[in-house]
Amino acid sequence: MSSYVVTCYTHLSAQLSCKRLRNARCSEVRMMPVPRALSSSCGTCVRYEGEGDRRELLDVDAEALYEVMPDGSYRLLWRDETSI
Repeated sequence: MSSYVVTCYTHLSAQLSCKRLRNARCSEVRMMPVPRALSSSCGTCVRYEGEGDRRELLDVDAEALYEVMPDGSYRLLWRDETSI
């Protein structure tokens, strides 16, 4: 099972993504401050564990999805390209 971090444009988007991930029974789902290594518009992210990244559950205002690597670094899996 892998760990993931989702950054969002708004706090509401983080809350909605968190709720959807919990309802889908992903484990260790929690909201937390965005790690310093990552940036975010709202300063809040969602961290969770799951089999696969489950990006289909993320809110429409999600900004980016990262996999947490064993050494604690982050690997970008997806970024919202509409904001660029």
